[in-house]
Amino acid sequence: MTHEHEASPEEMGEDFWNERYRSKDRIWSGEPNRHLVAEVSGLAPGRALDVGSGEGADALWLAERGWRVTAVDISSVALDRAEAHARERSAQVRERVTWLRADVTRWSPPEPPFDLVTAQFMHMFPNPRARLFADLAAAVAPGGELLVVAHHPSDVTAGVPRPPIPELFYEGDAVTAALTEGEWDVLVDEARPGEQTLDDVTYTVHDLVVRARRSG
Repeated sequence: MTHEHEASPEEMGEDFWNERYRSKDRIWSGEPNRHLVAEVSGLAPGRALDVGSGEGADALWLAERGWRVTAVDISSVALDRAEAHARERSAQVRERVTWLRADVTRWSPPEPPFDLVTAQFMHMFPNPRARLFADLAAAVAPGGELLVVAHHPSDVTAGVPRPPIPELFYEGDAVTAALTEGEWDVLVDEARPGEQTLDDVTYTVHDLVVRARRSG
């Protein structure tokens, strides 16, 4: 899912996202998210859930490293594109990814629980966001990890072109509130700086990165 429009994801159905993906041959860079790479590279592969998987770069990066991935997105166009990218990989990598179309505002993760649950740039209004984060936390197996990455709300006040809807942006407590006290160790909760070029202008941006491990 993306985040560069004034409406929120729950107001955008499959048709909207399909048209969004059809508007360009490639919406995203094709590279895995840098925070996913930084936080997950040292983990032993297991079962992973990638929520809002888009064109599949994160899911395929995980699969190339031995993870068995369930990749979920609302857009059938995005998933078709992801499967096309997967065909450029080895059969072994392709077999490690299951592509699943679902509207995450009306969906719950499948069983059994996962060793890694990751959600990149899921910008939603507070109530559906809280429900989703609770579901994602519940989908993490004992000893597994939850990784959430989002645009930090400081981007809005710093003049970075973001949708002018403050409720879509959040700090780490929006994620950690979904974690049952005593069952989790919060390993990372920070606004991590970087650069992003939008409309040919390069901005200093901050991404919220929250990583937590469920007690084994």
